Amino acid sequence: MIPEPTATSRTSGQNKNSRNEANSTGAVNHSEDELGNENRQKAVRRRKRAQGGSENVKRKSAKAGCSSARRAGGSRSKKKHVEAVTLFEVVTMGKSAMQAVIDDWIEAYVRDRDSALLDLIGFFIQCCGCKGVVTAEMCQSKEDGDVMNKMVEELDEDAGLQYKRFLAFPWILTVTWPMDTDSVEYPLTQSGPYGRWFHSEFCDFVSVLVNQCQHSVIFDSYLMNTLISLLTELSNSYVRAFRHTCTLAAVKLLSSLLGVALSLSVGIENSQKLSEVQKRKTTRQKNTPQLEKIQKKLKELQEKRTEIESMVDIIFKGVFLKRYRDVLPEIRSICMEGLGLWMKLHSSVFLNDSYLKYMGWMMYDKIPDVRLKCVLSLQGLYGDPLLLPKLDLFNSRFKDRMISMTLDKDSEVALQTMKLLVLISKTSDDVLTPDDYKQLLQFVYSSQRPLAATAGELFFSRLLNTVASTSDTQAENNEEEEAHKQQTFTRLKALLQFHQESELHKHVVYLVDSLWDCGGALLKDWSTLTSILLQDSPDLTQAQQAVLVEILVASVRQASEGPVLAGRSGAKKVMSAREKKFQIDDCNKLTEHLIVVLPKLLTKFSGSSDIIASLMKIPQYFIVDIPEAKNTQVVSCLLEEMEAVLDLHSGPAVLEAAARTYLSLCVEETTWCSVTRAARDSLVQRWVDQLTSLLQDSGDGFSADEEKTGEVLVTLKKLGAFHNCHDLSQWKLFELLSPLLSVESSQGGAPPQVLQEVLQCLSYSTLWSLNTSSETLTSREKAVAQRLQLRLFCERSHSCLSHSDNNVRQQAFLGVCDVLTAHSYQLHVWDPTSFGPLLYTPSPKLQRALLTFVCAHAFAGRDCESQSRVSESSEVERLDDLHRRRNLLAAFCKLIVHGVLEMSVAAEVFMYYMKYYNDFGDIIKETMCRTRQMDKIESARTLVLSLQQLFMHLKKEQESGGQAHPGVQTFTSIKELARRFALTFGDLVKFRECVVVIHRNGIEFVFQEFNQTPETPTPPYLSYLTILSEFSSKLLKPDKKTVFSYLQKHTAEHIIDHREECWQPLIYYRASLLAAAEVDDAGSYVSSDRKLHLPNRSPFSKQKLDGNKSPCVSTPLDRVGKVHRPSLCPSHQKTTDLDSVFIPLEPPAKRLNAEDSALREEPDDDTVEVEL
Repeated sequence: MIPEPTATSRTSGQNKNSRNEANSTGAVNHSEDELGNENRQKAVRRRKRAQGGSENVKRKSAKAGCSSARRAGGSRSKKKHVEAVTLFEVVTMGKSAMQAVIDDWIEAYVRDRDSALLDLIGFFIQCCGCKGVVTAEMCQSKEDGDVMNKMVEELDEDAGLQYKRFLAFPWILTVTWPMDTDSVEYPLTQSGPYGRWFHSEFCDFVSVLVNQCQHSVIFDSYLMNTLISLLTELSNSYVRAFRHTCTLAAVKLLSSLLGVALSLSVGIENSQKLSEVQKRKTTRQKNTPQLEKIQKKLKELQEKRTEIESMVDIIFKGVFLKRYRDVLPEIRSICMEGLGLWMKLHSSVFLNDSYLKYMGWMMYDKIPDVRLKCVLSLQGLYGDPLLLPKLDLFNSRFKDRMISMTLDKDSEVALQTMKLLVLISKTSDDVLTPDDYKQLLQFVYSSQRPLAATAGELFFSRLLNTVASTSDTQAENNEEEEAHKQQTFTRLKALLQFHQESELHKHVVYLVDSLWDCGGALLKDWSTLTSILLQDSPDLTQAQQAVLVEILVASVRQASEGPVLAGRSGAKKVMSAREKKFQIDDCNKLTEHLIVVLPKLLTKFSGSSDIIASLMKIPQYFIVDIPEAKNTQVVSCLLEEMEAVLDLHSGPAVLEAAARTYLSLCVEETTWCSVTRAARDSLVQRWVDQLTSLLQDSGDGFSADEEKTGEVLVTLKKLGAFHNCHDLSQWKLFELLSPLLSVESSQGGAPPQVLQEVLQCLSYSTLWSLNTSSETLTSREKAVAQRLQLRLFCERSHSCLSHSDNNVRQQAFLGVCDVLTAHSYQLHVWDPTSFGPLLYTPSPKLQRALLTFVCAHAFAGRDCESQSRVSESSEVERLDDLHRRRNLLAAFCKLIVHGVLEMSVAAEVFMYYMKYYNDFGDIIKETMCRTRQMDKIESARTLVLSLQQLFMHLKKEQESGGQAHPGVQTFTSIKELARRFALTFGDLVKFRECVVVIHRNGIEFVFQEFNQTPETPTPPYLSYLTILSEFSSKLLKPDKKTVFSYLQKHTAEHIIDHREECWQPLIYYRASLLAAAEVDDAGSYVSSDRKLHLPNRSPFSKQKLDGNKSPCVSTPLDRVGKVHRPSLCPSHQKTTDLDSVFIPLEPPAKRLNAEDSALREEPDDDTVEVEL
């Protein structure tokens, strides 16, 4: 804190004498020992953690009022021994204690205002987290030119200190603090609850200070002048702590002063009323002294309000106008939040276009919190109907910006902006145009549920209620029930029209979810919905009826499962007890009504497959705890209608919905379980008998005509859909259908469509056999039979992998992968104490066939570049093809992860990680992580194997000398793949052994079986060391030495000439191990994918090369540099067609001779670009 100045310090003579000034001014050095002592004392008093960033200095003297203020609160103030605290400590004591201590400070201010004012100045500097020295001296005049020239803010780098000297009249304050203050946390920025708590208490202190002083010292033209000068100067500092803290204090001070101005306005209004009353009295009744007293008080209040308004204007111009565009976003947020509050508190002054423009400008701020503060402030303004007329110009200028902010990248800003627009639409009918509503209502399909629900509120309030209100007058004379039905029908018509006109989305379930919070009563009126669907209304078209059925099903799902939808985030995941009770009540209501009405709906819409597919989903949401559930006749009626529907339709959507519905109705806990199972068994038995009869008629081969083939196909589709959800093992479909796979289609076998369904049914049968092994495998004979079934399926599917039809091949591949994955999982989870399944290992031929298939079908599609050129018309086809290829790759990767295939097989997949990163990057990366969890050493060897295979493919392609194959990756792409592999080793300690294995394996790969001869001076795979160097950064320092020693062991027997370019990959790799600084020469050659042909190759001197380095030798591996060509022979700079995939095939010992000579030539103006 700042001690009170002596009388001698207030003389002008000592202000001119630097030595006397230093002796007469007060100075306090906040040492670290004092900080620690006081923080420990605070921890004892408040039982809280002391904050190291604050400098709460314990005062040693309790005189001068506030400088040693007493703790407030009841009996404590009556104790004989009172503990002295600083004003900064008051912030930690709560609002009640704050009021009492500030009252004591006011008393001390009345006795000695200079000492008390210095205490207050010290408080604000302490709140900034300042750990320095504060000195104060008196100033006689604000207009003193010499004084104003002393106002500086500079730093002394030699002393490591910063200085700020400023005028807080009548004081000239000098603050000295360490240079690193701007990088240290101060109270407002401290993380955790302390920072939020200090922010609140600090604002309360400023508010309480103004409120307690508003009837006394606030108008003495001394306190507020000094305080405003202090906050204005410190808010203009380049130190963040001063600027942030004092801007917040100034904004809160202005807000509190506006509160005082409002109270003064109320007093002025009351005085004017009293004055008018006295003036209206007759001469006999008029009390002249009282009238004069009232007028005197009125004049005094007006002067005070004028003075307050002057203070407000000074703070606004001195702080807000300079800080509302501060570089610190927290300061900009404070200014916008304060401006919104001022407009609401004092609308007569602040709510005009001169101030609203700042709010509009800052809605374009790049920080979301600043934009959010602007939107929240505007919500407060638009919520008051009295303020709306003053916002007309703002609406016209910034309406488009508000609408565009609904697309803000910050979800909270977008949500609050939508709430603001909803508020505007409710209070002002003419602000938003129909085009604006059309744009805003599309947000009901937003992926953020809060935003979609708010848009649903706008849609419901503007469209549905408006339409419904017009129908209310038409139904006055009708009965109440008919009127309600008519109103609901009108609303539903408007909803259907909106959905049909919307071109953004076609999923009704998201629209229902958006309207659920505000229009739940409409959507849960299932009796009215079904009555509208059952009646033959000419107002509804077939398409509208289909949409209305989708709305019915979506509302049933929403009531049963809640607002959790795929692709939509922000929904409440945990329901309260009250919400659960409502959900149960809704489920009871929908079950009671729809279990009776649903058969009628199925009968009416039996001809439409889309509507039937939607209606068949409704029984999945029924519950059993209702009286109607015990009535089996109602359930039997429903099942009969469902069976009749299945006889008419065989579409995949209808069959899938029916199979899932039967599964939910067959649950053992339900009362209708026996009835449903009997109906399902009867249905399946009929299909099996029909299929058996059709197959017997066709003979040994499949010689059925087109009509019977269609019947077989339909029956297989029905059995496959139900076999996916139900265990149909008792009907022995595997024995019935497996013979169809033994005959080729060219020899009278089944057509491709039938084979595809047969393969699917057989895979389901095998999967159910594996799934129920714990119940069915009771003897070895059954286990052997199961393995034979598994082997037979894999062999038959293997033969189908070479089928001419692509769909058959894919179904056979997926079936084998699913069955083998399930078998592996069964072996892992099986209880060893009981009789278990027998191990089946796929044959090597099958494993190779699976690998060949996935490489040919998953990685043979369009690459990223060609996909970017696909037209919009084929975008859907491209996405479907990508989805199919991803399924194939995922199924194959499961075999690797579950140990069905050797981990080394994954090398064929890993090598495509970068080439197909956009399509399969997530699948391949997840496979890497899973294999690393299984065996991290073997996984590392697999990564090395993939790189070596790519390198050898490229080497082989170059040796062939033909045209570059498009499937062969370039050297740069292989090196980039190695770099991405290296990035997957995040924890260097955890994967230490893996990285060492990669380096040892790579060194052995390069130098294995290499015998140096004059014809082969270097290993053929030496360039691989450049790829291997990408993993050097993942080695720990001890391991680098170990790997380097291992490298030396393999190179000790060979003669290595460092001057020869052919050994540069080895030099590059050594440098990466030794972390050498100069590796430019090593990277200038080995990084190229392009071969540079230069004439007259001869050995060159390393000293010459070092003295004439190319300007691009230190560039990255794929950078383009410039090489000056000799003026005598310009034609020798041509390149070949294989440059893009070039790796040195033989030691080019004489390659750089011409280049070196060219570099020694005088450069001419003609240059050629060469890619290195």
